[in-house]
This record gives sequence, C-alpha cells and structure tokens, in this order.
Amino acid sequence: MRRHSLPRLRIQRATWPRPALVLTDTPRPDCPDCEGIGGFEYDYGDHNGEYAGTEWDPCTCWKENRRWLLLPLPRLPRWLRRRGSLRDPWGPDDSSNEPPF
Repeated sequence: MRRHSLPRLRIQRATWPRPALVLTDTPRPDCPDCEGIGGFEYDYGDHNGEYAGTEWDPCTCWKENRRWLLLPLPRLPRWLRRRGSLRDPWGPDDSSNEPPF
C-alpha cells in the first residue's frame, strides 16, 4: 500500500515561457520503483537496429509538470542578449591567449 505524502518542493529557475522563479515538485527519494530518480530512461533503435534516441517515462511518485510561479524575473535587454556575455559585455574576448597586461 502506497502512502500519499506531501509534495517535496524546491525552488527552480524557469526560462520558458518567460524567466521566473518557480516552486516545483521533486521525486520521492525513497521510491522503490525509480529509487528517487523520478523516472525511467531507455534507449530505442530504428528499423535497422541502430541507436535512434532515448526516451524518458516519469515515475508515478512525481508529477514533473506540477509547478507554481513564485516570482517573474525581468528579461535581459536585447542589446545585452546579442553580446553573448553576461559577465562583462565590453570586456576582452575570452578566447584570447594573451596575458591581461
């Protein structure tokens, strides 16, 4: 007989449909079926028997789509998104091998 327990919650940063902090459910750590992982991963092949990908089936101990919005986060301005670097958008390129003198 399975006991229904309260959800195990954690705070997570979501990026879609917009940046936000959300409260999500987590897998039950003592689940005998998935052993706390939250689901089952298995590989499958195409008609020739070659590897074609990996599928994921969630366990019944976890509702992976259960989430509650806590705080919407502001979006980055377009000019900052195009630069590609959040640390220092005007700084030197990270791929340079010259010393920073």
